Amino acid sequence: MTVTCTIDDGIAQVRLARPEKLNALTLPILAELAATGHRLRRDRTVRAVVLAGDGDAFCAGLDFADVLRKPAAIVPAFLPVPWRGTNTFQEACWAWRRLPVPVVAAVHGHCLGGGLQIALAADFRVAAPDSRWSVLEGKWGIIPDMTGIRSLTELVGPDTAKLLTMTADVVSGKEAHDLGLVTELASDPVEAATALAGRLATRSPDQLAAAKRLLEGATSRSARRTFALERLEQAQLLFLRNTAKARQAAFKGATAAFGPRVRR
Repeated sequence: MTVTCTIDDGIAQVRLARPEKLNALTLPILAELAATGHRLRRDRTVRAVVLAGDGDAFCAGLDFADVLRKPAAIVPAFLPVPWRGTNTFQEACWAWRRLPVPVVAAVHGHCLGGGLQIALAADFRVAAPDSRWSVLEGKWGIIPDMTGIRSLTELVGPDTAKLLTMTADVVSGKEAHDLGLVTELASDPVEAATALAGRLATRSPDQLAAAKRLLEGATSRSARRTFALERLEQAQLLFLRNTAKARQAAFKGATAAFGPRVRR
C-alpha cells in the first residue's frame, strides 16, 4: 500500500507512504488517495482527517518517469467520471473537498506540483517553516490540472495564483504562510495538525459538515443562494440529536459525547 489510513478516536491519519521516492505520485497512488477519501466519506464516525507524508517530504509531485512508463494508462486516468466531473488526477484531490469532515494537511519537506494541489484540497494546512512549496508544473511547460487552479485562486486570489503558476517559484513554508497558502506554521506539523483535528473533533460533527458545505464555494455562488442554504442547513441542525448534545454541554461547560453525523 502506498497510501495508509488508521483511525483512532475518530481521527483518521492518512499517509502517503512512498518515502523512498519522496512520496512522488503514481497513477496507483492517485487512485488510492481517491478511494481512501471515498471510504472515509462513508464512515460517519470519522470526525477529522490528518493528511501527511511518510519520510522526508509531504509529496514531491508527479513521478513522470513512472507514469510515462505506461502511457496507455494515462488516457483512462485523464477521462472524467461523468457523475463526478473529475478524472483520476483531480479526484485524488477533490475527494478531500467532498469529505464532510475537516481535513488538515501536515506538510514538511517538499510540497511540489501535484503534492501542493493535494495540500490545497485540505481545509487547513499546517507546515514546517522550512518546507518547500511550488506550483512546479510551470517548470515542465504545463499547468496544474489536479483542481489546483480553483483551490489556489480561492486561497490567494487571481494575481498571486497567476504569479505562482507562471513562474513556478519555490517558496518556503514561512513565505507560503505569508501568501495565504498555509494556515499555521509548526516545527512538528503532524503533531500540530493532530492537535487541531482533536480540537475540531470536540464540536458537533453535523455542525462541522454543515459549515464545510456552506463555506465551500461561498464566494462563487450568489449571495441569495448562500442565504437560502444557510436557512436550510440551520433548520436541519436545530432538530438534530448532536445539536442538542452540543447545547447541553455548552450550558454545563462540559465536553459533549457526540454520535455519528447524520449525513454523508
